[in-house]
Amino acid sequence: MYRSRAAIKTLIAIIILLIVHFQYRLWLGDASVSQISDYRERLDTLTKEAQEKKERNDSLYAEVLDLRRGLETIEERARYELGMIKENETFFQVLE
Repeated sequence: MYRSRAAIKTLIAIIILLIVHFQYRLWLGDASVSQISDYRERLDTLTKEAQEKKERNDSLYAEVLDLRRGLETIEERARYELGMIKENETFFQVLE
């Protein structure tokens, strides 16, 4: 009878130790709840940055394609950014 009580006490002690061990790992150890939360936040930040950079790259790529297509785009940029006009053209500036 004493052997079975001792065995039960040992088993209960082992179970308690395992529970304590797993609780420690869950809250404080590697891959704990807080660490996983930090990783998720970092992943969200990196995902947003990647999306912004992708949009910027797409915009630049579209601009490069426009520049490769022809002189119309170059002419438009020269007019807008440099204020250039063609020969025999009259420039009117409208102020609002």
